[in-house]
Amino acid sequence: MTVSEKLNEFYIHNNLDKDGGEDNPFFYLKFRFFSLKLPNSDFRKKAVYIHDIQHILFDCDVTWKGESFIAGWEIATKIWKHFPLGIMSLWAMGFSLFNYPKEVIRGYKTGLKYKGIIDTPISKEKILSMSINEVNNLILKETPAKFNWFSFSFWVLVSTSFFLAPILFILLLWFLF
Repeated sequence: MTVSEKLNEFYIHNNLDKDGGEDNPFFYLKFRFFSLKLPNSDFRKKAVYIHDIQHILFDCDVTWKGESFIAGWEIATKIWKHFPLGIMSLWAMGFSLFNYPKEVIRGYKTGLKYKGIIDTPISKEKILSMSINEVNNLILKETPAKFNWFSFSFWVLVSTSFFLAPILFILLLWFLF
């Protein structure tokens, strides 16, 4: 089964729009009691399929528990080099640390064994025509990086700052005015 076929199943199974909503002008970031309607920027449109392939590769659902694993995985595979995708992943990791810290750590440790899909010099069409096993083998590192608590702690600090910064800014404005 090709990645394209698996993605279609993934979208149907998770009640998501065709192509992950790639062509939609907006997307929704869902939380327990509310959702945020956000503009679907060009950088997100170009990369949403990559994010969704990661969900398939590691059998992660689209709940925050699954997103927590993916956020840790993305930071470990250095998606932060791809601004502004890195900002989204850092924010998601910061949020996830308060909800599913074990999944973030598990995703981060797994990510140390892989190169990011976004860093592969293969076209979207080629990746979509491959099997999941072929993609997994393509991005698997020959020599995985070792888990380092110092490095992980740095990313915990950075991601938590990205998550908390808007909240602290709003609180600051509230107290000033």
